[in-house]
Amino acid sequence: MKKLTKLGAVSALSLIVGASAAFAENIKIAFIDPLSGPFASTGTNGLHQFEFAADHMINANGGVLEGQEFEIVAFDNKISPKESLIQLQVAIDQGIRYIAQGNSSGVANALTEAIDKHNRRNPDSRVLFLNYAAVDPALTNDKCNFWHFRFDANADIKMDALTDVIVGNEDIKKVYVIGQDYSFGKAVAAAANRFLGEKKPDLEIVGDELHPIGKVKDFTPYARKIVSSGADAVITGNWGADMLGLGKSVIENGFEGPIYTYYAAGSGITGAFGESGKDRIRLISQGSVNPIASDEARAAYDGYKAKYPDGNIDQSRIFNVIGMLGEAITAAGTADDVVAVASALEGMEYDSMWGGKIFMRPQDHQAIQDMHVGVHTNDGLDYDYDNSGYGVKTESTVEMASMDSPTTCKMKRP
Repeated sequence: MKKLTKLGAVSALSLIVGASAAFAENIKIAFIDPLSGPFASTGTNGLHQFEFAADHMINANGGVLEGQEFEIVAFDNKISPKESLIQLQVAIDQGIRYIAQGNSSGVANALTEAIDKHNRRNPDSRVLFLNYAAVDPALTNDKCNFWHFRFDANADIKMDALTDVIVGNEDIKKVYVIGQDYSFGKAVAAAANRFLGEKKPDLEIVGDELHPIGKVKDFTPYARKIVSSGADAVITGNWGADMLGLGKSVIENGFEGPIYTYYAAGSGITGAFGESGKDRIRLISQGSVNPIASDEARAAYDGYKAKYPDGNIDQSRIFNVIGMLGEAITAAGTADDVVAVASALEGMEYDSMWGGKIFMRPQDHQAIQDMHVGVHTNDGLDYDYDNSGYGVKTESTVEMASMDSPTTCKMKRP
């Protein structure tokens, strides 16, 4: 028998370890969002950011546990709750245990209910819902469940910070509220009315209406009503094509006041507004790009632009999802036991490369973090969006926004 030298033994061991890492099963994350139709650009941009974050933060650093890499598996839900439930079942049948979704709270509400039912009935194939952008407050209140984690601030948290800025502007005496006719749009409107009424009772809400989501081709009638109302400012939760269509029409029809938004950046929106949106469009968001928050964030952004020259990191919370999931799986020592992973996520404090700390509040699985109000501009930018020369620059910050806000969540744990 051939004698194995010390060097040979080390080489053999290296081959064994390398082979084990090579054949370690990937940890798959199902991305269920629109990849076709009117909101395809929004969904595709989110998919690219998930794929890059997984490679940049996890896979390039050797993966988690014993070399397991993150793999993002895309499913087109066509922004339909019904189609989303079909894709959810396909993902579960493929053995995927982590579901990421963010576009449309209507979809998120359907998914969280289905996942809760599935997990109660099928304890051997439980899944976690990683909600990165659906901000209907009900998801972490009356409809909360152990399997759902929201990494974005909910509509109420964002509106609380946004209305602090609005009531501090003495030039704003009249506000027009407009949004998409579904759960999120209604939540934004309700929050705007409540917070403005509490903080500045003499401020007049001169318009409060909803329009069909993804179906309005010409926003001129809405824009004319806004202008004729005498409003000094507009508040909207619109996103995707509806944000661009509304904003462009409002500006083109002569409205000169600030337009306060949730999602008026990136995915072609910033480039389309261009000079017309300068000093007009305001955005409430998490994560600071202008100014860039850290050298780590700069490296991530530069790497992303190298891979996707026409893309933007306009949803930095996606990187928080990947980073926090990686830490939770490492802490749990397993990716298969989602109860252990969820327990590790609860109460986690995570230092985000985009600035500040993320706290996953255990009582409702709502991420608490700094919120920034920024302005659409081409002045003093570290990074623009859409290669347009324009971006969003932070004007004010609310640290750990709504940390002590109440919740009606009554969490039932397995």
